[in-house]
Amino acid sequence: MTSILITGASGFIGSFIVEEALRRNFEVWAAVRKSSSHQFLTDERIHFIELNLSSEEALRQQLAGHRFDYVIHAAGVTKCLDKQDFFRINTEGTKHLVRALLALQMPLRRFVYISSLSIMGAIREQQPYEEIRESDTPRPNTAYGESKLQAEQWLDTQPIPYIILRPTGVYGPRERDYFMMAKSIQAHTDFAVGFRQQDITFVYVTDVVQAVFLALEKGQTGRRYFLSDGEVYQSAAFSNYIRRELGNPWWIRITAPLWLLRVITFVGEYVGRLTGKVTALNNDKYYIMRQRNWRCDITPACQELGYKPQVKLEEGVRRSIKWYRENGWL
Repeated sequence: MTSILITGASGFIGSFIVEEALRRNFEVWAAVRKSSSHQFLTDERIHFIELNLSSEEALRQQLAGHRFDYVIHAAGVTKCLDKQDFFRINTEGTKHLVRALLALQMPLRRFVYISSLSIMGAIREQQPYEEIRESDTPRPNTAYGESKLQAEQWLDTQPIPYIILRPTGVYGPRERDYFMMAKSIQAHTDFAVGFRQQDITFVYVTDVVQAVFLALEKGQTGRRYFLSDGEVYQSAAFSNYIRRELGNPWWIRITAPLWLLRVITFVGEYVGRLTGKVTALNNDKYYIMRQRNWRCDITPACQELGYKPQVKLEEGVRRSIKWYRENGWL
């Protein structure tokens, strides 16, 4: 039986990858931490393995005796109190894992790394906006994006059959950041930032999963593929679809200038450090919300992998809100 290791298996994207791997009859090994929730990992066929990505030595011991055909590296952090934690987890954690796999001479057929469109930063920002392409030089404007880029660049130096996926904003059931928008709209408030046109893109979680398994089958070593649903939306689209699915509650739509967002995120970052709790309104969030162009070219993924996005934003929001309601989140 073909064996697959999935890091970040208890996370939003990782848990969906686990489900698809089971559907395809892989021998599934879900990499988790001791503190990881198994809420979405209840299938009895799942094999669990605890991995300490902060230590190459520990990883060698934990992986010794295992043989995996494929590794999907979906573990990582998107929010941190300390900027250095992005690099400790996203960059160094990737290095530790790959070095351990190489030291153990793991006979890998493919190593798929889940990166992000955020590694590109704010480029092609002159209107009319153009799609961000693989040939563009990345200029990450967040610590998260920089940490992912450094991991990508390091992979280029390693003798491992890796493929990199760079999804845009991923949403769907179980996701918590976009879910906060639904909570806010349910509470009658929608918040947007900036008055200049913003072109944004999304990708539903199962389409990311589709790309993962296509990469296992057809991905070319060293290639990087942007992922979206193939459409471009204006900033209000997501909120409008959420509101409709919630039954059109009355709301106040606030569009704030960028300077006010800068103040709010600065305060949020400060409060987070004082309380020790990560807040969604932090410095990275400011740069993400300030960015106006999130278009990306998915042609290589479509042509080389056979990637065909199945879920557009309107349908994806409908499915997400339905799940949130059925599971008591809304």
